Amino acid sequence: MKMIVAIKQVPGRDAPVHIDAVGKWIVESGLEYALNEPDAYALEEALQIKEKHGGEVVVLSAGPERVGTTIREALAKGADRAIHILCDDLGSRDALGVARLLAAAAKQENPDLILTGLQSEDLGLGQTGVIVAELLGFPHATMILRIEKTETGVEVKRELEEGWFQTVQLPTPAVLTMQSGGTKLRYATLMGIKRAKTKEVKRLAAADLAVDAVPVVVLEQTSMPKKKKSTQMLTGTPKEAAAALVEKLRFEVRVL
Repeated sequence: MKMIVAIKQVPGRDAPVHIDAVGKWIVESGLEYALNEPDAYALEEALQIKEKHGGEVVVLSAGPERVGTTIREALAKGADRAIHILCDDLGSRDALGVARLLAAAAKQENPDLILTGLQSEDLGLGQTGVIVAELLGFPHATMILRIEKTETGVEVKRELEEGWFQTVQLPTPAVLTMQSGGTKLRYATLMGIKRAKTKEVKRLAAADLAVDAVPVVVLEQTSMPKKKKSTQMLTGTPKEAAAALVEKLRFEVRVL
């Protein structure tokens, strides 16, 4: 089974973020970058499938030269080879534009599965994976926690609302977007880091893929979240107030 894992390089969670002078995006110079965490879970799932059933894991990423460090990290964890779409204007492309790049590169590989994270940590749109499926004409499913190979394709476990789950069977080729937390992530070993240096990284120029780069959705403004304080008074008996507090902590604040 050949699996393509689409990964994205995003600013590190602790990186100091500042809005640029025109208010369109963040200042990227001087930032530390990391592998998008939901994509790390997609990579881990692909590696586990390979360990059980064999096959090949190919990582696919678009972006400038600096994306190469994230690609090498994925190779160090166990991916077999990589495809790097060199694209210096990735930030100006909308989800459709990015999906067109990924779909064009993936089509050349004839994969059985394309995996990616549910969403990116910088934009959080949650659209790229399903658009890739539509462009390729592949069946797809989202919010996947587990994948099992079957004789006719794959069986997946999806996370639904309020603790509910759904099991779905899909034929292959298919596109799946992975939910975070479904498994334990592995670390790159010293041997894996050494092997990554010798693994193939195919470089494609975005212009050579001949896809439409004109965005359908245009980002008008980016701003930092506004800090605000509010107070809520919980009425009723102490027991009722305690129950209401637990519900708010669980479903609104999400700390329980």
